[in-house]
Amino acid sequence: MSGPVPTTAGTTQPASATQGTGTARSSGRAPSSSTAAPTPAGAATDRDPILELRDAELRFGERVVWHHLTLDVQPGEFVAVLGPNGTGKTSLLRTLLGQHRLRAGTIRVNGHEPRTGDGDLGYIPQQRGMDRDTPFRGRDLVRMGLDGHRWGWWGMSRAERERVEELIDAVGAREYADSPVGLLSGGEQQRLRVAQALVGEPRILLCDEPLLSLDMHHQRRVAALIDEMRRTRDTAVVFVTHEINPILPYVDRVLYLAGGHHLMGPPREVMTTESLSRLFGTHIEVVEVGGRLVIVGSDDQPHHPSAEDPHDDHSGHGFLPGRGDA
Repeated sequence: MSGPVPTTAGTTQPASATQGTGTARSSGRAPSSSTAAPTPAGAATDRDPILELRDAELRFGERVVWHHLTLDVQPGEFVAVLGPNGTGKTSLLRTLLGQHRLRAGTIRVNGHEPRTGDGDLGYIPQQRGMDRDTPFRGRDLVRMGLDGHRWGWWGMSRAERERVEELIDAVGAREYADSPVGLLSGGEQQRLRVAQALVGEPRILLCDEPLLSLDMHHQRRVAALIDEMRRTRDTAVVFVTHEINPILPYVDRVLYLAGGHHLMGPPREVMTTESLSRLFGTHIEVVEVGGRLVIVGSDDQPHHPSAEDPHDDHSGHGFLPGRGDA
């Protein structure tokens, strides 16, 4: 174990947490009521799910990334995806984007199979630096979430232009909106990517570690902005992260991936000593420190191994293809 990895559980109402094809009942210490999550925006169960996975299996060669994954995500629901490096968190997002194909099982995205250039999807990739000579401004990057297949402002409506400006302000990027994106810091570029993913008002928002390069103030600002969209627009959110604290007040369910298996349920039921020890097959201690739950793995079973899966977590895209792009 290279050190404890802080992860916090919310206090949504208890329910069964599913591990693979079985059921894990949790009994670890529950978090304090001060971290209670609001009523899930996607709590209604009489609607068709907007994301559906049925007995899904993803492999790279002979390596099973995850299998027997069955998951429904409702419109307006906020699902956090956690787990050690190399367990297929980013690969799950790429599968939903149509970039990876399942070995077995089925997947439906808003009623159809995954496809590239899907206008129903917004995507915030991991932060990647841009070339200093990238030939567009900050506002151009945001605008590409609407018209990445076109160039210039002439094809946009007044409402679309206003929406671009609204999102620039919402992420706190006004002061560098007209600066070349290649000269901006990683955090500044990432705020623009968040605005880019939100500007098209997607039905589904896929987030791949979007807060990593942001300071605490902007982490909270971006997390609140994403939550506002899912509540006002009924947008489903799938949020990959190693640090759940900034999004804790908003999370409805946690999908925890480890060793090809998974655990799914409300945060307070997944993030327990019993449930995670069962998932990892070794003792994992979950303790509450200052209102947060800290996960500590055994020395011979590190929670976050140093070796990275080449297919996972480190090859995000520089920008989001525009609506209608293939």
